[in-house]
Amino acid sequence: MNDQILSGGSDHEHGALGDAEYAEFMELAAQEGFDVEDVEGAIDEAGHGPLPVLAVVGRPNVGKSTLVNRIIGRREAVVEDKPGVTRDRVTYEAEWAGRRFKVVDTGGWEQDVLGIDASVAAQAEYAIEASDAVVFVVDSTVGATDTDEAVVKLLRRAKKPVVLCANKVDGQSGEADATALWSLGLGEPHPVSSLHGRGTGDLLDAVLEALPEAPAQRFGTALGGPRRIALIGRPNVGKSSLLNKVANEDRVVVNEMAGTTRDPVDELIELGGITWKFIDTAGIRRRVHLQEGADYYASLRTAAAVEKAEVAVVLIDASESISVQDQRIITMAVEAGRAMVIAYNKWDTLDEERRYYLEREIETELAQVAWAPRVNVSAVTGRHMEKLVPAIETALEGWETRVPTGRLNAFLGEIVASHPHPVRGGKQPRILFGTQAGTKPPRFVLFASGFLEHGYRRFVERRLREEFGFDGTPIHISVRVREKRGRKK
Repeated sequence: MNDQILSGGSDHEHGALGDAEYAEFMELAAQEGFDVEDVEGAIDEAGHGPLPVLAVVGRPNVGKSTLVNRIIGRREAVVEDKPGVTRDRVTYEAEWAGRRFKVVDTGGWEQDVLGIDASVAAQAEYAIEASDAVVFVVDSTVGATDTDEAVVKLLRRAKKPVVLCANKVDGQSGEADATALWSLGLGEPHPVSSLHGRGTGDLLDAVLEALPEAPAQRFGTALGGPRRIALIGRPNVGKSSLLNKVANEDRVVVNEMAGTTRDPVDELIELGGITWKFIDTAGIRRRVHLQEGADYYASLRTAAAVEKAEVAVVLIDASESISVQDQRIITMAVEAGRAMVIAYNKWDTLDEERRYYLEREIETELAQVAWAPRVNVSAVTGRHMEKLVPAIETALEGWETRVPTGRLNAFLGEIVASHPHPVRGGKQPRILFGTQAGTKPPRFVLFASGFLEHGYRRFVERRLREEFGFDGTPIHISVRVREKRGRKK
């Protein structure tokens, strides 16, 4: 296992176990009775960064959700025998032949549609753009339609690897229908019955060949390039005003009407002697899937901008109560694994009473991101703008921090001794050892003698932050439980 895999394919050494550290770690794992392959797999999973993404696309009612359920091995995607059941993009984790990847179920793609159908088509197009490979599902009993031909053109423009699935082939008699799909020019059609599972193994083998081991991180530029900062938040919260104030000139349009910005705007700005790339994004509205037209595409582009950024600066209107939408936007940044700074804008408009209630709201509504650096700013007057860059630098430092395995295990030993896991069912699971296998964000894998409850994992995360910092970054912790000694997989 090489260092590049362990560090998520990054050019940096953050997160990579050196040869000596890795050998010492594997010796410790063997002493505790762990299977070597299991340990290697756990480190690989925790250290490789993002999982490759597979988009499942096609026109309505060709069986995309049924195929997704077959791939993930459970009935989770909603299936009904009528077109248009799936509307939003929905992501699931899947595993085949020991490799993990994400599967994105999409709504049916149609051409020349309006209203919500256009929004569904836009979601499918965005899923293709954000994926590493695509499964194109065609109903073999119907054959290639004009809509299928239009999807083929879309896929060719995207230049992503495509695996062609000829669905609803329930027996030998349907094989001839599948071969007719060679005419689409996408290579071999794989005859499959999503409903009965026929041929899905061969399809997944082809999918693994099309998917990369682990995609390259999408944020940042070449080594030494400017760090990317995405400004995100609800409409009219002051993102464009903040960018203009930071740049000391009117770089982007500002208007009291919410939703002025639609395309993400990249601006190179020098602050504190460092050049940063700030990305002003469209405001993220409450119900993205009910939007139409330009606003809908703007929300999708904002989500893509967060994926490409390294730090998300979340703007919150301090003059208004913290909303569910504010929390949803923060969750999006956390789930994307980005470093984060929370900026409370319009601070100059607050009176003492509003400040008191805002502090209470922060304590109750945003307790889960208490680790994020906070700045109180005014994009209009420029108040406390000088505090923004130090907060961003703090978040980036936490995002890239790695704890050596020896130091981490000494710390874990102290936790187990002073705060052991509660006894459950007559057993007391304990953490045996662990390592930090990746950064950006920090990713830990802990090896335990039994299942660790969610509350105890949160406690471990809190203690990790107290001991090692990790300000401004989410932390991912995965746990591997030791199999019974002598038991072979």
